Amino acid sequence: MTESTDLAEGAASADPALGLRTVRALRRLQERLEALHVANAREQGWSWQAIADALEVSRQAVHQKYNRRK
Repeated sequence: MTESTDLAEGAASADPALGLRTVRALRRLQERLEALHVANAREQGWSWQAIADALEVSRQAVHQKYNRRK
């Protein structure tokens, strides 16, 4: 089985333990995807405001979460 199949089955499950594990896995996936795409947007020259607008959050929130000073 693939991860997406496992997630779909977990989301549809009547078993609360499986359903809640699936929610946790989806949260981790969402965080990884967001970080990946924020980094990609910054590498392509997007402003913090443009990223915030796309995510429908404040500029301060996205900047604070992802700004990694080097």
